[in-house]
Amino acid sequence: DFDSQYTQLIARRVRELKVYCEIHPYTMPLADIRKFAPRGIILSGGPRSVYEPDAPTIDPKVFNLGVPVLGICYGIQLMNHLLGGRVVPSSYREYGRKHFSILDSRDLFFNLNQEELVWMSHGDKVEEAAPGFEIIGGSDTCPAGAVADRVRQLYGVQFHPEVHHTPRGKVILSNFLFRICRLSPLWTMHSFIEA
Repeated sequence: DFDSQYTQLIARRVRELKVYCEIHPYTMPLADIRKFAPRGIILSGGPRSVYEPDAPTIDPKVFNLGVPVLGICYGIQLMNHLLGGRVVPSSYREYGRKHFSILDSRDLFFNLNQEELVWMSHGDKVEEAAPGFEIIGGSDTCPAGAVADRVRQLYGVQFHPEVHHTPRGKVILSNFLFRICRLSPLWTMHSFIEA
């Protein structure tokens, strides 16, 4: 969690897809993340800029755990920033619906149309993807709006798939959980209470 207004909603969407998840602050030590042994990690959005001196950050070794990672908004920017890409201020702050072009629908965007409506909310953008990443989607104002490093199973989207303003966002989260993380939709709050 990087203090996004949507963090709770991300968790809710994951749980709606019958996958157990927990929210942790970005300050969670790497040793604790290893101990928790996640099967997937989602980096939330956030209101800051990654290039600010005191911007929230994480240990880059998170990306070497062999665990799939999905960066959303601030998450895609931080991932690229830490791994050698370039994040810059957008020419204007983008807030609202946007037509988004899907360039590669093999995994994260499986079963989506070539163009989808998404909800953008950002002041910065990935100008240059980090080494090892390819651009798998974008818009006219944000060409690197989605990136993937399939070798390390690292993915990022500049928009918010968790909000209802991204009509097919649940499909994207489902693809991350089931096609990339290879989880099974077995968790319910009822079974959690029983356990």
